[in-house]
Amino acid sequence: MRTQHHFNKNILFLHIAVMLFSLSGVIAQFVEVSAVMVALGRVISSSLLLFLIAVLKKDTLRLDSNKDYGLIILTGIIMAVHWTTFFQSIQVSSVAIGTITFSTFPLFLTFLEPFIFHEKLRRQSVLTAILLFIGVLITIPEFSMENNTTVGIIWGMICSFTYALMTLANRYFSVRYTGRIICLYEQGTAAIVLFPALFITNADWRLVDTAGVAFIGFVCTAFAYSLYVSAQKNVKAQTAGIISGMETVYGIIYALLFLKEIPSARELVGGAVILGVAMYSSLKTNN
Repeated sequence: MRTQHHFNKNILFLHIAVMLFSLSGVIAQFVEVSAVMVALGRVISSSLLLFLIAVLKKDTLRLDSNKDYGLIILTGIIMAVHWTTFFQSIQVSSVAIGTITFSTFPLFLTFLEPFIFHEKLRRQSVLTAILLFIGVLITIPEFSMENNTTVGIIWGMICSFTYALMTLANRYFSVRYTGRIICLYEQGTAAIVLFPALFITNADWRLVDTAGVAFIGFVCTAFAYSLYVSAQKNVKAQTAGIISGMETVYGIIYALLFLKEIPSARELVGGAVILGVAMYSSLKTNN
């Protein structure tokens, strides 16, 4: 009975973490500063909190080799691009478009992972990639840079591609370091990379902007990530994969409740294809 209670509690914590992840896109819509400033505030807030946790936990911050330092710094630079393009996609289109296109990252993993890790490219993975691409095509209203939805999809696909690169790097790091340390280095590097934007970008920070960005950084990133990692330890990978796939669903529900954003029929159909294929791909990978 105690084990079952413990298991159910971790399932609940996973759902809470994923709900917090998906809330960041909606909070960003109430913030009027540029996407790069939202990304900067997010990584500064989260890296500071993660550093404080690491100090309190007395974590070892030293990495094993110069190669690892170089690779994790490169991953942090990619993260800076990832978060900026994610918020840019949402700002120019909608939360639904930003979260749906983000879910296409298995499309890029299909071809990048076998190439980087010298693994065999599977026929089923290629079929999955084709279905994901079809989902994206369904979502695109027209091939015109004057259409905000199309532009949002392009930004979202760049966001998805960079997330795929980060996933591959984290596959390498995860067997060597804790998730908290990996996240700290990556977000800290992203903060340094984006910091010059403070002096380049003109931003009139209101109280709601500061509060919104801080909430995204502290609650939707650092706290949610720590909760997700700790809860995942006692849950099957297959179950965690299903719950992670709910991030897009939660994001669309939040947008409907708080922003009155109603997805079009095209977005719903394309999103259903992308989300279904992405979740199936995740479950097959975890089996």
